[in-house]
Amino acid sequence: MFLIVGLGNPGSEYEKTRHNVGFMAVEKIAHDYGFGVFKSKFDGVIAEGKIDGEKIYILKPHTYMNLSGNSVIKAANFYKVLPQNIIVIHDDMDLPVGKVKAKLGGGAGGHNGLKSIDAAVTPNYNRIRIGVGHPNQKGDAVVNHVLSGFSKTDAKVIEQEIEMISSIIEVLIKNGIAEFCNKLGDLQCKK
Repeated sequence: MFLIVGLGNPGSEYEKTRHNVGFMAVEKIAHDYGFGVFKSKFDGVIAEGKIDGEKIYILKPHTYMNLSGNSVIKAANFYKVLPQNIIVIHDDMDLPVGKVKAKLGGGAGGHNGLKSIDAAVTPNYNRIRIGVGHPNQKGDAVVNHVLSGFSKTDAKVIEQEIEMISSIIEVLIKNGIAEFCNKLGDLQCKK
């Protein structure tokens, strides 16, 4: 059993923003694998389905990014999902648009959603990082950047990356993060 978590913020004003690529990715996975409808539960919405015969829950926390861990720990505890069977998909400003990386465990890298999950669960879960670029400034510029939408060109790239993640997510579930990294072509992935 696995729990796939997409990070984002609830509400239509955040729908297509950089911070919501995690939501976009899990919605694509749920659609592609014929999951049931998302239902309100665990301070978020959750859908249930199967990927390659494995029972999967997909969670979109509605606690806002900074409190994502509250939702994740409730779902993980309820379904008794071990940290190594949690997959978190999120935006990463340290990666340019067009880059996807994955790893097991690690630091939060300044990402408040990950900090919240690390504190609530443990840092030892799978992470799929989708590059959204960096504004090369600090403070409000960073907040404005992650809460803004993509250019048409970048939106197309993000869409392709999300399609690719959805098409190979079963590799992570069946064979682990190292195989998933091989499929990504990411030689810097960590086991």
